[in-house]
Amino acid sequence: MDPLLSIIIPTYDRAVLLEQTLESIMRQDYGNFEVIVVDDGSPGNETAALCEAYPKVTYYRIENSGGPSAPRNEGIRNARGVYVAFVDDDDLWVKDKASKQVKVLQSKPEVDLVHSCCQLMNESGFPLDTIIGRPGNPSEKSGQVYLRMIGNWTLMTSSVMLRRSFVDKVGFFNEEMPAAGEDLEYWARCAFRGNFEYIDEPLVMYRQHTGASERNLTAYLEVPTYLLRVVKDAYSAQLITKAEYEQLKRQLLHMQIKKFHLGSAKTIFRLFRINPFWFLNFDSTKLLAAVIFKRRS
Repeated sequence: MDPLLSIIIPTYDRAVLLEQTLESIMRQDYGNFEVIVVDDGSPGNETAALCEAYPKVTYYRIENSGGPSAPRNEGIRNARGVYVAFVDDDDLWVKDKASKQVKVLQSKPEVDLVHSCCQLMNESGFPLDTIIGRPGNPSEKSGQVYLRMIGNWTLMTSSVMLRRSFVDKVGFFNEEMPAAGEDLEYWARCAFRGNFEYIDEPLVMYRQHTGASERNLTAYLEVPTYLLRVVKDAYSAQLITKAEYEQLKRQLLHMQIKKFHLGSAKTIFRLFRINPFWFLNFDSTKLLAAVIFKRRS
């Protein structure tokens, strides 16, 4: 009998942290699941040997792709469950994460995707008094959220569970994107095609790492451009109105402006790509002036 839930974990050379992630999954109070670990070409056999110790884990190894999209897609192709969840190889699930989200999907057929906020922990796994992904108004993250989401917030990937039928509708993660922001792009595509349900509880322990590579920071400059493609595709498919399309472009302008610190010249160039007449919008120019002033002060 196939499992009801497929849990997909992309990994690269993190056997020690991956073991902690797997242990948190094995401690779930819900048991009808499979775990698919997709190794993005780690050196050695440590990850494969670790996975052999868990009967519910199936291990796949692919040629190194340099990011999580290809391993996630390989996991999707091999998933047998009615529901699919993703976990990063350094995050932890709280004990009732799976059961609470399965219950939502079973009891609410109109919901395509369920997610939650997360509690931060430091690199050593010590819990911090910080919750991320929690909105001021929980209803903001439920229902059809694309107008509230694009350019404002995204889902915490390790918190998401969605129907396999919805995954088939949305498609795979974008493997052409740099290994930064690919999750934003995917959840944005989901937002235009389905209904979300937000659980206002930290069902995931999210590991905070000190610092980020310059390469990743620079790659985040590209994210609004990729999101613009998603918005244009949604408009072409008549999923949004002309007014919504223009509103979302303004939100992406503001998202791009807020990345000014990652590269001023590149940011200005990308603003013209989003809208050649962006400078005629008072709110956009006002925001840019505020960002520049804050950077110089």
